[in-house]
Amino acid sequence: MVYNPLDKKNLAASVARELLAGPVSPLPPDPFTGAGVYAIYYEGIRTPYNPYTPIATAGKSGEEWVPIYVGKAIPAGARVGGLGLDAAPGNALFNRLREHAESLNQAKNLNREDFFCRYLIVDDIWIPLAESTLIQTFRPVWNTTVYGFGNHDPGGGRYKQQRSPWDVIHPGRPWADRLQPNARTEQQIVDVVRLALAPK
Repeated sequence: MVYNPLDKKNLAASVARELLAGPVSPLPPDPFTGAGVYAIYYEGIRTPYNPYTPIATAGKSGEEWVPIYVGKAIPAGARVGGLGLDAAPGNALFNRLREHAESLNQAKNLNREDFFCRYLIVDDIWIPLAESTLIQTFRPVWNTTVYGFGNHDPGGGRYKQQRSPWDVIHPGRPWADRLQPNARTEQQIVDVVRLALAPK
């Protein structure tokens, strides 16, 4: 098979590598302008949450770090059909990281200072591909097993949906309390997390 550096999978992988080679920042970082992709890591020192011990970064080399969540922030114009057309990014990426920091502040059994991030400002056309590559590579537990971390308040009286698994095991976001109970108990979700993070 001939390697094609311009194949979209290889281009996406190059963006992911650039992100992972970048510096680590607090969550949230200092304000900046741009859109792109990011990875969030869990240190697990200040308020340890035992099910996440296998991916806690404390005491591990950088090569062993596994993100607990990866995501993207695209320019506002891209969400209405402007993807790839150089929509002004504004503070899309910083604002997304700031929203995540607020969710962690509200969670009763997590400490925001246990979390940090890497982020990369990227041309908007490559953002979705890079995010998909990161998820496929790392299978972050908050992307694949305990979904709901990135959710927003549905508002407008739309509270008939179930509370997300993330909000079940990390209660505290006020709007999540207005949602319907999840079909699974907290212990059932924790058991799935332990299974997902068990050494292979």
